[in-house]
Amino acid sequence: MKAVKKSEWQLQTAKNRFSEVVNRAVTEGAQTITRHGKPVVVVLSQEEFRKLAPAKEEKEWSMLEHLLACPDKTLHKRIFRTPGPPRDVDFS
Repeated sequence: MKAVKKSEWQLQTAKNRFSEVVNRAVTEGAQTITRHGKPVVVVLSQEEFRKLAPAKEEKEWSMLEHLLACPDKTLHKRIFRTPGPPRDVDFS
């Protein structure tokens, strides 16, 4: 089974010829994968991807920044502690 178009692949063909799909993405540009005749995935070279998605500035996050970035803003309300002093732990 051959590719439908030069840059369009049926899913099963793309799975069987993945190395060729990747090589063509690098040399010829974006490769579209279809499922049941509908486009579902595009394989891009790293170079093309970087053009579309500019690199984010990498920085070290503080613990506070990690907590503030949590999508669930009610998380702190669901952390329960048992009342009373901490339990004794024997480390011997």
